[in-house]
Amino acid sequence: MVQFSANLGFLWNDLPLPDAIHKAKAAGFVAVEMHWPYATPSADVKAALDETGLPCLGLNTQRGDAAGGDNGCTAIPGREAEARGYIDEALAYARDIGAMNVHVMAGFTDQSAAAKATFAQNLRYACAQAALTQRNILIEPLNHRDAKGYHIGTIAQAQEALAAVDLPNLKIMFDCYHLQIMQGDLLKLFESCQAQVGHVQIAAVPDRGEPDSGEINYPWLLPELMRLGWTMPFGAEYKARGTMEDGISWINSYL
Repeated sequence: MVQFSANLGFLWNDLPLPDAIHKAKAAGFVAVEMHWPYATPSADVKAALDETGLPCLGLNTQRGDAAGGDNGCTAIPGREAEARGYIDEALAYARDIGAMNVHVMAGFTDQSAAAKATFAQNLRYACAQAALTQRNILIEPLNHRDAKGYHIGTIAQAQEALAAVDLPNLKIMFDCYHLQIMQGDLLKLFESCQAQVGHVQIAAVPDRGEPDSGEINYPWLLPELMRLGWTMPFGAEYKARGTMEDGISWINSYL
């Protein structure tokens, strides 16, 4: 059966995080994931996860100066200490709540050799620290329509970064929304990198709304990914077109 993880960075993000976890459980999600949960004490999140029985699949490192336009800084030369501080923070929070994946955000770069070397060095540090508690590090290609200039935008660029680091706990976040915009042909694209994928996320294209319309036929695609061997919940990382309650009925066809 196709199962889903609620990305609470977008879903029920008007509620306190523990309340959002309970909402996800009631809606039929079997897991949750988060963007930047750091304003909520990890003990409160862990309590809600324990109460609902939902695992947390992952969270992101801090963006940095988000108001100033940052979207991570792991690949930005000269900001290594800051990047590693965010990595340490994310791994500590992940350990506290039992999350198995940390998405390390690269930031906006010129894709230069220096940026690639900085990214690789920081990712080696992240992977070494994550390995101490048997956790994975994820990197994610973002589309250059929403995140112009982000350090990685394609699977090939993500694979190049994986090859430069060459550690087994570095994986790719396969976000169908971003990759449909950048590359398309999602089933073949997934086949080309399946062994390197650590998590799969979904949303409609082009509006990033509920995954029930638009360019991607998820009722066909998701069972096909499972036929190839994918067994984990798919991360629902979409922006509700109206209220959460009005839009959540899409999940019922899978339940």
